Amino acid sequence: MNVSILLQTLINGIFLGGVYALVAIGLTLVYGVMMIVNFAHADFLMLGLYLAYWSFVLAGIQPYIAMFIIIVIFFLIGILLQKVLIKPVLSAPVINQVLLTLGLSSFIVGLVQFFWRAEPRSLILPYSSNSIAIGDVVLNIPRLIAFVVSLVVALFLYQFLSHTKTGKAIRACSQSRRAAALMGINVNRIYMLVLGIGLALAGLAGALLSPNYPMSPTVGSTFSFTAFVIVVLGSMGNFMGAFFGAMIIGIAESFGGLLIGGELKQLVSMLIFIFVLLLRPGGLFGGKNA
Repeated sequence: MNVSILLQTLINGIFLGGVYALVAIGLTLVYGVMMIVNFAHADFLMLGLYLAYWSFVLAGIQPYIAMFIIIVIFFLIGILLQKVLIKPVLSAPVINQVLLTLGLSSFIVGLVQFFWRAEPRSLILPYSSNSIAIGDVVLNIPRLIAFVVSLVVALFLYQFLSHTKTGKAIRACSQSRRAAALMGINVNRIYMLVLGIGLALAGLAGALLSPNYPMSPTVGSTFSFTAFVIVVLGSMGNFMGAFFGAMIIGIAESFGGLLIGGELKQLVSMLIFIFVLLLRPGGLFGGKNA
């Protein structure tokens, strides 16, 4: 095994980690602020895939244009879900929240199967397999674009949470809902904003994957499992932990696919996950910090 193969595998893992980061950041942001685990989160990635597909098939809109429309649609869906479904169970027992989001996941999958059937689909575009070569390393263009967009969005969100008034209000709500309310922060409005951002990130990830990733109604379950591993690995509710955890899992799966085959690639990431939790049960960053 030569250096170019190892370098190619590393780059593929980083690109994969970038997409994982979008999903995991949205999931950990919702948990960190609202303290609710959304088991339907990755199903919105699946919906993003389908919306990008049908935007192109029916209207000829390229995925990289459709992603802006998808972001807005999913943001509004997040606001609606917060007002109608999530708000009534925020103070309910955890099992109620789990059952609600699991039910929402089943509803979304069933809805997609009803309207678009269960057959896998792929969006074939002229640039789906385009790549550029740097020496012996080949960079797939759609995956490169997905990684760059993911990185830019992650940096923007970090700056937004760290330096804006609204971002500071979100962080305050993540620390104490009651204290934030006493300081005059509209907690319900912050919750709507956070869920909207979380779902928009999942939809964006789906749109970025659509040029070269097959879609089916159950594709969300694969990403859901990986996203939860990343969130726990990076410490539940920790924004930066989710990003670096996504990079670790993406690289681990890439090398796992190289060493033991694609069907067992998640075994490597699971071993890393278990090893980290044995040494640091609270995750790599050891605490909740939206």
